[in-house]
Amino acid sequence: MNRRLRILHLEDDPHDAELVARTLAASGLAAECSRVATEAAFLSALESSPDVVIADYSLPQFDALRGLRLLKRRLPDVPFILVTGTIGEEKATEALRLGADDYLLKDRLGRLPSAVENAVRLAEQRIAHRQAEASIRRLTRVYAVLSGINAAIIRIRDRQELMEEVCRVATTQGRFVMTWLGMVDRTAKMVRPVASAGDVGNFFEVAPLAIVATDRGGHGLAGRAVRELRPIVSNDVATDAHLLMRKELAMRRINSIAVIPLIVGVEAIGVIALYAAEVGAFDDDEMRLLIDLAGDVSFALEHIDKANRLQYLAYYDPLTGLANRNLFLERLEQRMIAAKHAERKLAVSIVDIERFKAINDAFGRGVGDELLRQVAARIQSVGPDPTRVARIGADHFAIISAGFEHEDEIGRLTEQKLDASFAHPFPLDKEELRVSAKVGIAIYPNDGGDAEALFANAEAALKRAKATGERYLFFAPAMTNRIHESLSFENKLRRALEKQEFVLHYQPKVCLFTRRIVGLEALIRWRSAELGLVPPAQFIPLMEATGLVLQAGAWALQRASLDHQLLKGLGLEPPRIAVNVSAVQLRRRDFVATVEQAIGGAVPAAIDLEITESLAMEDVAATISKLESVRRLGVNIAIDDFGTGYSSLGYLARLPIQALKIDRSFIAALPDDRNANTLVSTIISLAHSLQLTVVAEGVETEAQVDLLRRLGCDEMQGYVFSKPLAFDELSVLLRNAPEATGR
Repeated sequence: MNRRLRILHLEDDPHDAELVARTLAASGLAAECSRVATEAAFLSALESSPDVVIADYSLPQFDALRGLRLLKRRLPDVPFILVTGTIGEEKATEALRLGADDYLLKDRLGRLPSAVENAVRLAEQRIAHRQAEASIRRLTRVYAVLSGINAAIIRIRDRQELMEEVCRVATTQGRFVMTWLGMVDRTAKMVRPVASAGDVGNFFEVAPLAIVATDRGGHGLAGRAVRELRPIVSNDVATDAHLLMRKELAMRRINSIAVIPLIVGVEAIGVIALYAAEVGAFDDDEMRLLIDLAGDVSFALEHIDKANRLQYLAYYDPLTGLANRNLFLERLEQRMIAAKHAERKLAVSIVDIERFKAINDAFGRGVGDELLRQVAARIQSVGPDPTRVARIGADHFAIISAGFEHEDEIGRLTEQKLDASFAHPFPLDKEELRVSAKVGIAIYPNDGGDAEALFANAEAALKRAKATGERYLFFAPAMTNRIHESLSFENKLRRALEKQEFVLHYQPKVCLFTRRIVGLEALIRWRSAELGLVPPAQFIPLMEATGLVLQAGAWALQRASLDHQLLKGLGLEPPRIAVNVSAVQLRRRDFVATVEQAIGGAVPAAIDLEITESLAMEDVAATISKLESVRRLGVNIAIDDFGTGYSSLGYLARLPIQALKIDRSFIAALPDDRNANTLVSTIISLAHSLQLTVVAEGVETEAQVDLLRRLGCDEMQGYVFSKPLAFDELSVLLRNAPEATGR
């Protein structure tokens, strides 16, 4: 924790408050503690927005549950930790269910510093998650603004009409309080507003619009944007000490401002100013899109000024409506500059339609033109941003791809785009033509430092692809080989699902005290006819990255359910089978339906689920809802790999789970590591206090078994009892030791 925490302590005993403060200070936690003992004082202290609240359960005229309810109504994100005497598990559990993050006894304060840090960290994560969702909503509306304004640029020929439409679209589609566009008057040394939309009123009568520096104790954002040739952003108007007109902005409920220069050549010809109601409305992602928007507006205004619509359309292909080579290179140069500043990669793909000349000759130019229009439409439909696509030659298209981290993603994306664009025939002149394409790819910065060089190297890669017959090639041959190997492995994985090369192995879970088998964990294995037995670490991450884990996960649930029925058909009494659930599966809306389909209406259900601790904490509200629905199907749920994440006790108490599985990394350190012993003991006590079964993973020695038994652990799994077994081996084990099975 790098910052000093402000802690509000609800406690009537000064000595207890001093003990808590000393405990926090002794741990090295930077904290400032304030004590209150009444409801009025508590409400007053909440005005200062503390980082965390610590509370005794009962005070003479106040109690923690009342304080918890008041806190959640006023500051729902502030963590609440109960530090009290013995109050009983029932009251503590009630506090957790009402939203408390943790509770400790006053005579056991050793865990308090870590509890405070974990609670604050989880609160920050929740806030960050909401902020990310808000950012996505903002980006969606800015995409709508981009689309609307680009459509206006193509449609509108009149300069004034275009500027007014830009402001109208920005305000309505972007849901800004107001937008205005101004042009620079060099003679008057000011920005003159020429178009606006929204709650403008008399704003311009008092607005600072000079483009020269002011000494009035503040600054006008428009003038700064013009002078400095860069966007000027104020994301919290109320706290910006240098900003003028704070009173006028507050009257309009404006909290964030972005002023972006309209640049032509090396100077600003004007600005576009956007005013938002939210604090922090303009983050980096949104600003990148708005800068692109300003560039498009600048481009349109420049060409309207210079000549006419024909000159503007000279930058577009009249047949498809796409940018032509010149405009594509200009946009590519701009995006390469942005990629350089962001230290991100960027790719240029050039697509060549095979045998286009033969189609043109055989069916006529009209059919050829219609084919080009359909190809352009399909390529545009694959990506979210039509300005990244251009027609650069008779049968050549170019695409800019950005926002990826690894080159493998470009290979996969190219495969997807080719399939989406050319897998289906094109309806032409009462016939359907099948068309294929070759692609050459160059990646910035490795394959070129400027637009012309990168473009030329993509053309070179395309030429080599056409000569070798490859569907696509990278400019760097080693890149092509590596990505082809990766995609080849991915294709083998897809075929393995089709050929049913996957099997389940089962590792028993046994009672620590009786050695009876009380459960099984299903583990997926790939027996490849070509590669042999492939280790899970080599294919499971790829499954999750490609989404194949959805199909494989559904199969594993069904296979485990069928195997359980087969074991019963052999006259055995198999225990319940637990199947691991991935993050991709749990996030799906149809997750519950998938589980229900897998168990096939079996009553009682024989399948349980295991989810990792970190996965359970990703979206707690949605996770709880889905798991509660699964529980109604008769399915038990365990938290896997417990101890490696950042679980909040408050959330843990709310999850509809029946078991905790202690991560094997802690078990491996037993019994020699005293810290591991203490941690495992604490987890067992915690689980039992929540009435959960505790399972130790990765138990390999009898010494570990003895210690776990003394600590009160319920169950174990590991090589000390059995390795994961194929179905036939499992049936033999269950048959030869029938007295050791069942729950």
